[in-house]
Amino acid sequence: MALEQYIQEKPKAVIFELDDVIYPKRDYLLQVYYLFAQFLEYTETHPPATELVEFLKKSYEHHGEEGLFAKAMAVFGIPGDYETNFERLHHQAHLPVELLLYPEVEAFMQQLREAGTPLLIFTPGEPLMQLNKLKHIKWNGLDRVLRAYFEDELTQRGEEPLAYVLRELGIEASETVYVGKDGPPKAYGGRYLGIDTVLGNADR
Repeated sequence: MALEQYIQEKPKAVIFELDDVIYPKRDYLLQVYYLFAQFLEYTETHPPATELVEFLKKSYEHHGEEGLFAKAMAVFGIPGDYETNFERLHHQAHLPVELLLYPEVEAFMQQLREAGTPLLIFTPGEPLMQLNKLKHIKWNGLDRVLRAYFEDELTQRGEEPLAYVLRELGIEASETVYVGKDGPPKAYGGRYLGIDTVLGNADR
């Protein structure tokens, strides 16, 4: 991502997506899988945690998250009741290792912070799970100036999410930089074409 040029342009706010934009989502999920495998081995004694972690890791890396528990259940004979635990960990896991920001993104954020530019996280997905991710990121002081907005929560309240964020900040789309995987023009039907968009890197 070519981010440095936006320091000179002095936007009134920079909005970042979360997963695979400011940190690798993979780092969160693999720790969730590790915790689930450890829990299951302790509770049922089978399958061995190392085998289950390796299976979940490879399945995720090759085929993504969808249907992952069902695949593991079929291979290892895991009782279906444990799917609730699997899903709960996605939302509430206390991770053993902090999540690290992409170095170039953290450097950009720190420069924006020093310039006094408002920093926002704007994320789709289940709000409790996204909040849990935010809690486990190593922010190096950035959390003191960040504001987070959850797209699904705003939608449930009947708001148009990005319009709500801009309205709350009191700024125009043209005064904003949006850092994301796709960018708001695609996500919002072209209504925010005035926002400068920087495309991030999906890390999976």
